[in-house]
Amino acid sequence: MHRDQPPRYALHPQLDADTHPLASFDLSDVRLMDDANYPWLVLVPRVPDARELIDLDLAQRHLLTDEVDRVSRVLRDAFRPFKLNVAVLGNLVPQLHVHVIARQESDPAWPSPVWGRVAAKPYTPELLVERISLLQGLLSS
Repeated sequence: MHRDQPPRYALHPQLDADTHPLASFDLSDVRLMDDANYPWLVLVPRVPDARELIDLDLAQRHLLTDEVDRVSRVLRDAFRPFKLNVAVLGNLVPQLHVHVIARQESDPAWPSPVWGRVAAKPYTPELLVERISLLQGLLSS
């Protein structure tokens, strides 16, 4: 790449390994975390080199908030969670991404954060197809 070319967006390899593609919004790719313990979506803004919310311009921050709202409502309507967790951490994966997790009082990590509590439970092929189909249908309506 020449120095005068702008950086290109690329999905971080860990996000690629841990998630499944669901949808593309105006700013973000929406991905399903491969952990059947929780309905868990990840939004990844397609902004090269973005690590923090403050790396987005004003319009992008507003658009990201709207997109988080959209997936939050889909998770709420589909799974009726007790609580929605929305988090931007990036300590292990520095690429800017937003977690939206539907939590139940009966989930294996409740009431603690999901990270590091119990091992991820990968989706079975059948459940993965079912979950992706459900969420894609809701995200497209």
